[in-house]
Amino acid sequence: MERMQDAFMRAKWIQTEIADGRDGVVLYEKAFNCKKKAVKARLYITACGVYCAFVNGVRVSEPMAPGFDCYPFRMPYFVYDITDSVSENNVIAVSVARGWYGWLRDKKSSVNSEKRSMKAAVAVIFDDGTEQVFATDNSWTARRWNCVSSDIYDGEFYDASIERKKTQPVTETALEEDARLILSDGERICEHERLIPVRSFVTPKGEYVIDFGQNVTGYVEFSVTARAGETLEISHAEELDKNGDFYTDNYRSAKAKLTYICKDGTQSYKPLHTFYGFRYIRLDEKPDGTDEKSFVAVAVYSDIKRTGYIETSDETLNKFCENVIWGQKDNFLDIPTDCPQRDERLGWTGDAQAFCRAANYNFDCEKFYARWLNMLRCEQKRYGHTPNIVPDAKGWEGFSAAWADAATIVPWEVYRAYGNEKLLAENFPAMKRHVDSITESTATPFLWTGGDQLGDWLGLDAPAGSLKGSSDEDFIASAFYAYSTKLTVLAGKELGENVEEYERLYDGIREKFVETYPEPETQTECALALVFGLAADAKKTAARLADKIVSCGGHLETGFVGTPYLLHALSENGYTDLAYSLLLREEFPSWLYSVKRGATTVWEHWDGKDENGNFWSPEMNSFNHYAYGAVVDWIYGVAAGITPAKPGYKMIKIAPAPTERLNSLRVRLYTRQGLVYVGWSREKDKTKYEILTPAQTEIVIDGQTYNVAAGKYEFNK
Repeated sequence: MERMQDAFMRAKWIQTEIADGRDGVVLYEKAFNCKKKAVKARLYITACGVYCAFVNGVRVSEPMAPGFDCYPFRMPYFVYDITDSVSENNVIAVSVARGWYGWLRDKKSSVNSEKRSMKAAVAVIFDDGTEQVFATDNSWTARRWNCVSSDIYDGEFYDASIERKKTQPVTETALEEDARLILSDGERICEHERLIPVRSFVTPKGEYVIDFGQNVTGYVEFSVTARAGETLEISHAEELDKNGDFYTDNYRSAKAKLTYICKDGTQSYKPLHTFYGFRYIRLDEKPDGTDEKSFVAVAVYSDIKRTGYIETSDETLNKFCENVIWGQKDNFLDIPTDCPQRDERLGWTGDAQAFCRAANYNFDCEKFYARWLNMLRCEQKRYGHTPNIVPDAKGWEGFSAAWADAATIVPWEVYRAYGNEKLLAENFPAMKRHVDSITESTATPFLWTGGDQLGDWLGLDAPAGSLKGSSDEDFIASAFYAYSTKLTVLAGKELGENVEEYERLYDGIREKFVETYPEPETQTECALALVFGLAADAKKTAARLADKIVSCGGHLETGFVGTPYLLHALSENGYTDLAYSLLLREEFPSWLYSVKRGATTVWEHWDGKDENGNFWSPEMNSFNHYAYGAVVDWIYGVAAGITPAKPGYKMIKIAPAPTERLNSLRVRLYTRQGLVYVGWSREKDKTKYEILTPAQTEIVIDGQTYNVAAGKYEFNK
């Protein structure tokens, strides 16, 4: 294996000029013969872009390989077992499109943006023990291909009607990327669910539209019968407007098109180098006889395993929880993105930290987050602080509270869920660096003031014309300064590190915070002060929060920053009933409002589409934004009461909080120790609890504590 890998490292980078502009696709090819029987064959490959690898005409690579990365620091490569694909006479073909690399490329890179560079090696071991390597060099050829162009935002153009055989030479080149090569350290991107259409219809505008019934990230696969030159052109959308017409304004500049020029006969296709976020497709042009039976929607996301399941007696709440699951799948395509459809799809750190605890309940995300944190540390080294986007795709060096704090919150939440001390140790220097960068840049000692803050993004209490809620930006920043410092202290103690300096810093921050902000003003301010342990008077602050909710009509006013903490702030301070009222509210604004409006994922705005069918501004209106789905961590951790008493659930605490508003709740959670099950159901004036735990557990039922070993337990109260 090591010799094979060494052969790949010695392979040359090859490249060629692109004939079809910045979105052009190049096909590299190499014929090779195996005169003896191959018993092991491996393909090592990477590209400055995204590639699709074929051996003897059969695709061997997964979608969107080698993924989305921090290219100035890391260049991932993959290894594929192609033993069963190799015969005596072979051809390896690799198509390369610009993918993410084309617009994330370091400006100092030696890669010409008008070329497509790749590096590969086929290493074969024969039955007599001999080996042979077929690596990229100037003996490979390149040509334009049927896949003419591909772009992540705009989509793909494929012309099956012609065969392009004319080849052009490749150039061997030396790239800085060699020094950055790493074996891919994340979950592979895979095809998952296949969704058949639930209906097709003609809109009032006369558009032929197909509805898959679910907002999904991926692409459509189709099979059509046509004549050469006929065109199938597909547009993608998440929503229909109030008239029932196809709506794409919220995609902004992303064209999100698939254009396919047919050959003669029956043919099938699915995009090779791009993905879309959509529920609906519109057939802008199609061969006769093409209808909904021709199409399947294919969900594409990282190969994360589901671990959490919630079932309640409220079907609307159940649907919301499934919407959260879909939102996570749709936005966990190699990195945690904000949305999968418009001209963005970036790793916003604020969204990632807000949702991290919920994500780790829903799915096994340890490897997924570990990879992203590797990139976060790279970006932190580049700037000296954690930017608001990882990878930093646009050169936006912003350093905002609740966004940059992903540097401390995500490592701690991953450690809390999985107990991986090595991962925590790898990220501990970055946690300290984040806290230090605040200390060095703030305008006020022991507070985080000044800078370019995003505030309580999309808070409902925002002043007219603003996207930021009314919460004081310095309050939010200082609260997260305290919280990140506290987490750094906790992490250091877990690792046996000396953190006295950060303990003193935390004490100073908390003292200064209480002195400066004795009475939080907004729902978000109250929630942060309570959950982060910064309230001068917790009882008074909790009452203030409850009053603010009741006095505004019994609804939340929080945005991206306050919402993940709101229900926790209430339930931790004696207002669990009010927390349930918010959770189960169906009127605007609420989590269940979007469900009642037909949502199949979580929306970016509480009123992305109002009761009259009117949309929020198309400039920022994703219908697949998982951040507000963070509330499910309250369902797992409070309603069902499942929390890790020790990291990785080596010890467990189960303290369910039933409510008269639900007849039952059942939660399954697969942890590193095994299955945890908590179910409670109400009959008349009694509540029945069923609990299964795989480890030593503290069970709290109606204020009474039971310390139990692994096993199954039942309580009737």
